[in-house]
Amino acid sequence: MSRVQFPEKSIFICDGDKCGKYKEVRKFFKEAIKDAHLKDEVEVFKIECTDRCKHAPIMCFQPQNKWFYEVSIWKVQEIFNKEVLGK
Repeated sequence: MSRVQFPEKSIFICDGDKCGKYKEVRKFFKEAIKDAHLKDEVEVFKIECTDRCKHAPIMCFQPQNKWFYEVSIWKVQEIFNKEVLGK
């Protein structure tokens, strides 16, 4: 039986009713990871509702266990640089 490979880092982005309206946030992270050639090291996962709808959109970075809320398209580059690239 082969082992399932998981990336070193994971980004979980809520896709519930409210958070799911912010598809450009998830799209940004997927494209930024691809552009940075990090597809084997970082993966984006859609998750079901986190029950924090009033703070949409919600995302979580693992293994750092850092949660971000009310993530706007204007904040994503800064978050990506800090949490994924370590800048």
